[in-house]
Amino acid sequence: MTALPATSSATRNTRPQVNLTVLRKERLSPYMVRIIAGGPGFAGYTHNEFVDRYIKIVFPQPDVDYPQPLDLWSIRESMPRAQWPHTRTYTIRWVDMAAQELAVDFVVHGDEGLAGPWALTAEPGDSLIFTGPGGAFNPARDADWHLFAGDDAALPAIAASIESLSPDARGIAFLEVDSTADILDITAPSGVELKWLLREGVPAGSSELLIEALRSAEFPAGRASVFAHGERGYMKAMREVFFVKHGLERAQVSLSGYWAQGRVEDVFQAEKKLPIGQI
Repeated sequence: MTALPATSSATRNTRPQVNLTVLRKERLSPYMVRIIAGGPGFAGYTHNEFVDRYIKIVFPQPDVDYPQPLDLWSIRESMPRAQWPHTRTYTIRWVDMAAQELAVDFVVHGDEGLAGPWALTAEPGDSLIFTGPGGAFNPARDADWHLFAGDDAALPAIAASIESLSPDARGIAFLEVDSTADILDITAPSGVELKWLLREGVPAGSSELLIEALRSAEFPAGRASVFAHGERGYMKAMREVFFVKHGLERAQVSLSGYWAQGRVEDVFQAEKKLPIGQI
């Protein structure tokens, strides 16, 4: 049974629609594709200063005839939910306001999912329609050190966060990927150590690498600023590490499930509103 498109409390005013054009594509690793988009529609993009600025990319259903030009908010007001376009949440990796273009990185696993296959086959001239951006996180400037933890899906947000740090920042990043081929270039301050954890064929969301690395890590002295995002089960296990073992305050930690193993985003977003999805 196909999941219904996810609902949202966002509106046309809080998450305006932006219509961009794919300019080029880069294959960053076997499982990561970068789409750079811009064009005349960039004038409608409203930048914010959060490093985890996220967008909801719009994917029209192929068997539905939509009024053109496509307007997500009008469709949601005038068409039944079963016919709404699907949306998928992605973090903007970088924005170049001068060049009027931005980049979004996609995890791809062949024809699995919706957004990954689209990114894999996208060509210059294709449309990239999204709403947003939103966002909520910036590394605490008064922190003594920074901790980052996440899987493949969190890499764009973690990389953007690390690259926003001051040159004298200190910290550790635990980054889980499949193999050495998936290690990405991240411009980190010299005092921030990048620890790449390799699953070596174990499916994403099924490994204990990330959790065990955090459980065994020695946290530096001083106040930490934590950004930990990724698969929902990972995030639930991290609660014990951060709040029980190390006694961190809730205000020190940005903890969020980006996805759930075995769930498409429409189902995952619905579950997040229920007790099963609470982190």
